[in-house]
Amino acid sequence: MKRVRLLISYDGTNYCGWQVQNNGITVEEVLNKHLSELLGEEIAVIGASRTDSGVHARGNVAVFDTETKIPAEKISFALNQRLPNDIRIQKSDEVPSDWHPRYQDSVKTYEYKILNRKFPDPLRRFYTHFVYMPLDLEKMQQAAAYLVGEHDFASFCSARSQANSTVRIIYSLEVTKSGDEISILVRGNGFLYNMVRIIVGTLMKVGLGVYPPEHVQKILEAADRYAAGPKAPACGLTLINIEYPESEE
Repeated sequence: MKRVRLLISYDGTNYCGWQVQNNGITVEEVLNKHLSELLGEEIAVIGASRTDSGVHARGNVAVFDTETKIPAEKISFALNQRLPNDIRIQKSDEVPSDWHPRYQDSVKTYEYKILNRKFPDPLRRFYTHFVYMPLDLEKMQQAAAYLVGEHDFASFCSARSQANSTVRIIYSLEVTKSGDEISILVRGNGFLYNMVRIIVGTLMKVGLGVYPPEHVQKILEAADRYAAGPKAPACGLTLINIEYPESEE
């Protein structure tokens, strides 16, 4: 028996998120099906990040246990021949049998893209959130600064969260603009349920002038979900990567 790690990219548009559920097809379900067929045994992957419906990933991580004689590094090539075009394995390797993608120290990076222009662009509708009202980039940057560091992010967590603690560390939160696209790049030691999308929704409220940048500090102190802005739509969000510092060669 060996444990194989997968680095996975996917377009989340056509999936009901990562985790297997009854109301539609998921990324985890597709991986389980094709791995089981490829290896001739029942496979159940364990994912690092359970992305929501419509959320994309450039570098999610999962592991599974198998009896196969196929070298771990070759599984990515064989599996990609079976997967649909919107899911691709970027790398496969063998890890220790007790290596778990959710229980290792890690740093996650997410990016959220906002299309800020007068009219929508149909070619970018699945990968950006369209906002026609002008957003004040400088105010959004000022507001983002209040969220960097170790804080109780209870105000930025949906009610369904099962986390034992709502304290997290954000190492960096960059708000930049290129052309008509605003990018919000956030890097942290972990994120609560819907945390990134609520942060984005709050920053958009600041950008629209609903409240000043310094109000974000009051939202943090409130520790109340109703104090923060709305949850931004899923389509603009991509899990960029998950770094495991201790396991890097």
